[in-house]
Amino acid sequence: MTRGLSRRTCRTCRTCLLLLAALATTLLAMAPARAQAPAPGSTLRLLVGYAAGGPVDAMARIYAPALARELGANVIVENKPGASGALAGDMTAAAAADGASFWFAASPTVTIVPNIQKKLKFDAMRDLTPVAPLLSYANVLVVPQASPWRSLQDMLAQARANPGKVFYGSAGVGASNHLSGELLAHQAEVKLVHVPYKGNAPAMNDVIGGQLQMMFDIVGGAKKYIDAGQARALAVTSASRNPMLPNVPTMRESGLPGYEVVGWMALYGPPKLPQAIVDRVAEANRKVLATADFQARLATLGYAPWSGSAAELTEHAGKERAMWATVTKGIEVD
Repeated sequence: MTRGLSRRTCRTCRTCLLLLAALATTLLAMAPARAQAPAPGSTLRLLVGYAAGGPVDAMARIYAPALARELGANVIVENKPGASGALAGDMTAAAAADGASFWFAASPTVTIVPNIQKKLKFDAMRDLTPVAPLLSYANVLVVPQASPWRSLQDMLAQARANPGKVFYGSAGVGASNHLSGELLAHQAEVKLVHVPYKGNAPAMNDVIGGQLQMMFDIVGGAKKYIDAGQARALAVTSASRNPMLPNVPTMRESGLPGYEVVGWMALYGPPKLPQAIVDRVAEANRKVLATADFQARLATLGYAPWSGSAAELTEHAGKERAMWATVTKGIEVD
């Protein structure tokens, strides 16, 4: 009797152990799938801090389907304009760390805006998880075609001879083309007058029409006006010449050896995003940037792929923010 009960108990224990082992195996098999989110077929959203139709939104909509192919997931663009692009970053800071939300960030919101907006609710470098840089771009200094200035030094000579009488336009206070002008004034030790517009297009229209003496604009956006003979390029803001404007010198070549303004776009995730998710999305991003047709698309818009690491992104952003802190001293917006 006792022997029979013992045998039944042993058989029951063996069954339980087998079931427990099977359950453990299933859970272990599921764990990598959760860590590798976003899972195939899931939906990932890219939060863009600017309205539809602008350059950041346009780039996000080119990038989204390419990233979707590499991840095997659905990638949608959500526009959350406001606070100079910071609203989308703030929403990312409040999002769940599950691989479903990322900020498609433009560099001014990471490196310039924190220096001039003291009421930001978040800090990208403190509160978000850097995932990967995507691309970089340069500005070009343009003047009306009828301008007497043929070089940067011509313009600076005029500014030195007439302090406060050289005007430049921008897309608004804190925009990269605004700060490109501030850096020029700071390094050349001249007084320039900033004229903020509601976007690049109206400022460029006034340059073409001769109502505005000069402005900085993204190379990809300004090239059509330069090619059409409506504006003249004096210098590009990158350290080396831009492939789209190979005959236009850099600001460094033009007499400002320390000058460089290169904007960029990058992916950031919510706080405490698991490393497995960061690695998966970063690897998908690297594959996108290595694709020949994607590189060609970037080139036509004046962008260059930036296939760096999250650590490189953080280091670069930190140095850039420190530079802008000096340049923007005394500039503050609500």
